Amino acid sequence: MQTRMWAFARRLAVALLAVAVASPASAQAQIDLTPYVRRDHYETIKISPDGKHLAATVPLEDRTVLVVLDRADKKVVAGGMGVANSAVWDFWWVDETRIVISMAQSFGSKDPLYATGELHALELDGSRVKRLFGRKDDVGLVQRYGAGDAVELATVIDPLPEEPGAVMIATWIPGATPKTQVETLNLRSGRRNVVVSAPVRRAGFTLDPAGAVRFADGLDERNYRKLHYREGADAPWKLVNDSAQSGFIAEALGMAADGITAYVQVSQARGPDQIEAWDMRTLARKPLLRDPVVDPDAILFDVDGRTPVGARYMDDGIRMRFFDEGSAMARRYRMLEKAMPGSGVEITSTTRDGRLMMVRAWNDREAGEYLLFDTEAKTANGVFARMVWFAPGTMAPTRKVELQARDGVVLHGYLTRPQAAADAPLPTVVMPHGGPYGIHDAWDFDLDTQLLAAAGYAVLRINYRGSGNYGRAYRALGAQEWGGTMQDDLTDATRWAIGEKVADPARICIVGASYGGYAALMGAAKEPDLYRCAVGYVGVYDLPALHADRARSAAWMRHWANDWMGERDTLAARSPVNLADRIRVPVFLAAGGADDIAPIVHSKRMQRALEAADVPVQTLYIDSEGHGFRKEEHRRRYYTQLLAFLSEHLGGATGH
Repeated sequence: MQTRMWAFARRLAVALLAVAVASPASAQAQIDLTPYVRRDHYETIKISPDGKHLAATVPLEDRTVLVVLDRADKKVVAGGMGVANSAVWDFWWVDETRIVISMAQSFGSKDPLYATGELHALELDGSRVKRLFGRKDDVGLVQRYGAGDAVELATVIDPLPEEPGAVMIATWIPGATPKTQVETLNLRSGRRNVVVSAPVRRAGFTLDPAGAVRFADGLDERNYRKLHYREGADAPWKLVNDSAQSGFIAEALGMAADGITAYVQVSQARGPDQIEAWDMRTLARKPLLRDPVVDPDAILFDVDGRTPVGARYMDDGIRMRFFDEGSAMARRYRMLEKAMPGSGVEITSTTRDGRLMMVRAWNDREAGEYLLFDTEAKTANGVFARMVWFAPGTMAPTRKVELQARDGVVLHGYLTRPQAAADAPLPTVVMPHGGPYGIHDAWDFDLDTQLLAAAGYAVLRINYRGSGNYGRAYRALGAQEWGGTMQDDLTDATRWAIGEKVADPARICIVGASYGGYAALMGAAKEPDLYRCAVGYVGVYDLPALHADRARSAAWMRHWANDWMGERDTLAARSPVNLADRIRVPVFLAAGGADDIAPIVHSKRMQRALEAADVPVQTLYIDSEGHGFRKEEHRRRYYTQLLAFLSEHLGGATGH
């Protein structure tokens, strides 16, 4: 099988440069930061139904746009660009000449994408972009179309390949608890037909293989999940699971061709989620797939995009499991897996006849590459490699670690050591992830981790309780534990690294962004003798203020804040801004003045508290940046100051 030759040839041309910028550095060395702040050419790529074009998202400094390329010569033939802070949430080939684009907004590199409910149609003929849904003239792409001045927002449920030129969408009226309904939309005429209304607020929908809406999954005001089912297109909805009553969450993934068997992901009382087959006539349940450690990372679908065939899991690498190993899609995935050992693979799109498949492959030392897999010729040819300037052989490997917290809870995470590091304790950066709930660190190519490893540091990323990927019960262990057992997990992981002779106990710093910034400062306050320094990047440090901000937006957000953060009057004692006198190590704070997630006032209050307690503190404030710096010059300034700060206290390389 022909694989990766294109990518290898390109990598060979930059291998010497990659070695120069990515190898572990001494304290006197300087790292060229250009490869770490440089933007990639493309992100997500999908092939058109006829195989003649490729659609791809392109990351720019302040937005992500969509372009269409001729597959034969890779020339751009069409595209659409939104306003500043807009991004392409997802996109779908509807037919050979039309793409529907769902828009989102993001105000920083650490800010997740938030779907805005805007839909646009990109027509290759004339490269026109038409607005389908959206409230504001200055948001998204261009031109109103079809919906007029309606205030509905929408998302695509299915591109309806059986009906070229039409899509199935979910629409809702904006509000704190929007009511949703399913419609079909003809892109040429703008005609909309209502299919069904949801029986629950904030609903999502699941189709059967024939394209009929069979499930509605939503949340009530108290954030309990409710799953409704109907037997057919004209049948009424009936409630089949209420998490408030059953004690578990059931999420419909799809249905088998028999129209009776549903594939459902079910949370368990203990351990990770299980995929089950439900007989919808009797609600009898049959276990299909369950990993002993982790939840499904992604559901794998057949060529139709509607029928689940298995799941991908992420733990000590990437592995796939199928309901039927003998199925055509399972055999194709196994062929790809065999051709690219040690990598995760994902089929992002296929041609209408199913012959050509766009495949993404990635691992812990490669940001990923796209290949075109010909299912008949059994060949896979390179289309595009991400961050090709990094040679995989020079990047630091990542391995899974497992340890036990002080109360017996098993913790999982990832350790990355510099490529050529000696087998001895190293200066170490403990790097808690943001979120915190449901988010998790992964076995993948992480740019910040690779930069720190290149500077000579071991990097420990622990999925403390409350993280995703390890089951609902594990996530629930983090409820109301900001600064409590969630923080203790990071402490226990740091001590584990010392005990395992991974970390030099005299040279450990805790560095985090968003919630991770909170955890970094809280770690320095709770364990003043454990860390040598602390870095908070776009962090939150005043929990009562954060709680008030969340609670005022909607009733369900108020319940979320109480359930997960805790009652407001309990939070002052767990706020780093009130604990500065316990911190004995130098601190570096970085924040953006346009950050709505973690407003810069958090960092400035933290700075004043540290200065009042005579704690050395450095800052980097950039008024125009949001939740994570995006401009190349600002990211370079942050990385330069971060490496200089760490070098001063841990002894690694600096950057320029």
